[in-house]
Amino acid sequence: MTGAPRWDPPLEPTPAEARDLLQDELLRPEYRESDLLQRIRDWLAERLTGPTRTPDAGGFAVAQSIASWVVLIVLVLVLAWLLSRARWSRSEQAARRRALFGEEVVSAADLRRRAERALAEGRHGDAVVDGYRALALRQIEVGVIEDVPGATAGEVARALAAELPARGAEVLGVAHHFDEVMYGERPTDADRARGVLALDDVLAGVR
Repeated sequence: MTGAPRWDPPLEPTPAEARDLLQDELLRPEYRESDLLQRIRDWLAERLTGPTRTPDAGGFAVAQSIASWVVLIVLVLVLAWLLSRARWSRSEQAARRRALFGEEVVSAADLRRRAERALAEGRHGDAVVDGYRALALRQIEVGVIEDVPGATAGEVARALAAELPARGAEVLGVAHHFDEVMYGERPTDADRARGVLALDDVLAGVR
């Protein structure tokens, strides 16, 4: 007479053993050759659905509990990684939209001379950048707008447009082109650069 099938006692790893098991698995060389998160997901699925069933309901419950904790830990780590990437992305964007004048201490007249020199040398992008900075700083120097530390080109333009509505559209357009050249690396030309300097001259006579 054939006896009932025998089952080996279920393995019930301690939390420390479960942690070591996960660490050993993640250190396998093939993880460097495929997506880490996908490998973790596949490994967990294998542990949860693989041939580890035993008739011992208590042992299976312990295994499920350990697996649940492993899943939770992995999810927390993934979430922390995603949040850190999001913060890094926002910081990078903020750095790209840095203050109009940065940390440089210079006068509007100095910036204007630099812009004119750049235009004469055919460096039209530099002429646009320094020309708009000269325009904005000149309006700060004469008191048309306030000096707001850290203000961007767009913020300065909106402040100027509010004070000088007759020229608001031109100022906003020049500020937008400044952003395109400075941060978007868009090409420009001599006519656009001359337009920035001409607007600086016009605004210098508006009181």
